[in-house]
Formats: sequence, structure tokens, C-alpha cells
Amino acid sequence: MAKAKKSLTAVERRAEELDTIAAVLPIERRDELAELLTDQDVETLRHLVNQGMGDNTLRALTSDLTYLEAWGMAATGLSLPWPAPEALLLKFVAHHLWDPEKRASAPDHGMPADVDESLRRQGFLKSVGPHAPATVRRRLANWSTLTKWRGFDGAFASPALKSAIRLAIRAAPRQRLRKSAKAVTGDVLARLLSTCATDSLRDLRDRAILMVAFASGGRRRSEIAGLRREQLTVEPPIPVENGALLPSLAIHLGRTKTTSGEQDDIVYLTGRPVEALNAWMVAAKIDSGSVFRAIGRWGNVSRRAIDPQSVNAIIKQRAAMAGLDPIELSAHGMRSGYLTEAANRGIPLQEAMEQSRHRSVQQASSYYNSAERRSGKAARLLA
Repeated sequence: MAKAKKSLTAVERRAEELDTIAAVLPIERRDELAELLTDQDVETLRHLVNQGMGDNTLRALTSDLTYLEAWGMAATGLSLPWPAPEALLLKFVAHHLWDPEKRASAPDHGMPADVDESLRRQGFLKSVGPHAPATVRRRLANWSTLTKWRGFDGAFASPALKSAIRLAIRAAPRQRLRKSAKAVTGDVLARLLSTCATDSLRDLRDRAILMVAFASGGRRRSEIAGLRREQLTVEPPIPVENGALLPSLAIHLGRTKTTSGEQDDIVYLTGRPVEALNAWMVAAKIDSGSVFRAIGRWGNVSRRAIDPQSVNAIIKQRAAMAGLDPIELSAHGMRSGYLTEAANRGIPLQEAMEQSRHRSVQQASSYYNSAERRSGKAARLLA
């Protein structure tokens, strides 16, 4: 009995420690994380926060560390050892990269049924089949990073591990899929916004999320979920042709996926997105801290930021309400949709990239090339 009480106290302590870094590292399911992560895991995350590691990198590390701990417990019955032996790394590859055809004739091939069932029950596995090679490589890379931060050398560069990954990918090739099957262009966005027509808190919040995410250059869902009031500064109004003045706002992005901590990337909002954002913050009485927050069953606004996955869920929910296929739309569709819409409207690529903050001209121009090909003469030979 005393042992159970001590275990509960340790879980509660880890949950409180995770809360102390929530402002920098918004995490969903903190209570479950407190049970899965060890004291040393939480201390490592706190250390990384204090070292100033980027928010997005920290979220990815935390997500992958949680998955690895859950997989390790399901596969071995123990928390992850640090450093992990080569045999455990090879087991991880074997469980996640496998040949579906061979699995049909050899049930023991790939991830064992009990491990699969455990991870699905906890919500860590949803899709069926082997993992994407990029996902496996990313998790191994983050596993290696966390190992180094703990002061250990791992077997992540071993020839056996590299060979296992190479052979597994060759045996079970996966088609590379786009993050979002359909870009959220202006017409699609209008249909999503049409479902946010009331002055309810939920409609005001979702309308602001949709407009800010799109108009700020197709911001990533982690950047929208992690947006704080302190990142916003009011800019002088923008005069337009009829003499009216449009409200203007600057968003200081700080460190992002493609910038360093020394850079302060800024994007601007003008007009309706500013009005939508202000309407939400006034209604929710948000004058500091997280901008976009969860709303409880009885309409109470939480003090915590929404999770990045919630941004995706909101877009899919609004898509269903608008009569669109939610499977085809995702938060990443905002990013591709912004550049596609800019191309369709004839906005110069460099100007659009200033807002989207794409660093690669090749990547950004692919959306422009697609728009030109779709409306070009070669596509209209029989029009």
C-alpha cells in the first residue's frame, strides 16, 4: 500500500514539473506523460528548456521520447535504458519497418500483436501497417540526441543499424504522401469560415485561428497553438484606396523551424484577420499568455494553450460542418494553400515568401509552378 502511495506521489510530482515548462512546451495529456516519463526524462526536458532549445524542437523531442518510452515498456516491460544497446535499436527498427506481404504469411514478422495492442490502447498507434521510414529515422535521431544530452554515446551510427534500416526500407517501400491532400485556398477557407458565423466563444476562437493561420503566411499548427499575447504588437493602420484605415498587427515569431534564436522573424496581419483576433481576445478576456486556448464543456476558457493537434482537429471539424471531406484537409493545407492562393492572385513569389517565411525558393516555387501549369496553355489543349 505504501509503495502504491509513493508511486502516485512521484507521478504527481512529475506532472507538476511538466506544468512548470508548459508555457514554453505546451503538452497534451500531462497526466499520462507523467506516468510514462521517468524522473530523468523530465529533468532532461527541463534542462533543454533552460538551454534555450527551440519550442518546436522541444515538442518533437517530447513527443518522440514519450512514444519511445511507451514502446519500450510494451516491448520489454521496462523503461528505456540509457544508453540503449544496439539490440534494442535493432528491435525498434524490426517493429516499425516491415514487409506487409511477409507479415501475411509470418504473423511474428514486424511488431508483435501485444505490443501493437498496448500502443493502440494508449493512443500511440492509429494507422495500420509499417511506419514511414522518415518517422523511424526522426525518432532514432531524437533518441540519439537525448542520449547525447544525458552524457552517453549510443550505437546509432553502427553499421548493423544502418544496414537494418536500409534493407527494411528496400523490402517495404512506401509512397511519399503529401501532408495535406488538398490545399486550403481562398475558396476553401471561405467555406470553413462560413461555419463560424455566431458570436459564441468557440466560433470566435475558431474563426480567429483560421484567419490568422492563413493570413500570416500559412503558419504551422505548432506556431498557432503556441502563439502568446506577448508576441503581438499593434502597428499603425494601413490606408486603403477609399480613405479607410485597416487595423494592422505584427506577430513576432521568434525561433521557428527554419530560424535560430537570434533571429526575430516578423509577419504582419491586416484588416479582417486582425479584427477576428481582437474579437476573440476581447471575448475571452485574454490580455497575456496563450492566445488560443481550450474551451470547456460549459464555455469556460482554459488558462492553457490548445495543443497543436487541436488546430488540425478544428480544421477537420469545420470542414465536415462545411460539407467538405475532412480527410482531405489538414493544418498543413493552410501553408500550401497560402502560397497556392498567392500564385493564383499573381502575387510575386518573393513577396509571398516574406510572409510565409519559406527559406527554400525551390520548395515555395513548386506551388507557383503548379498554379501556372494548371491554367497554362498545355493544360487547355482541348478547352
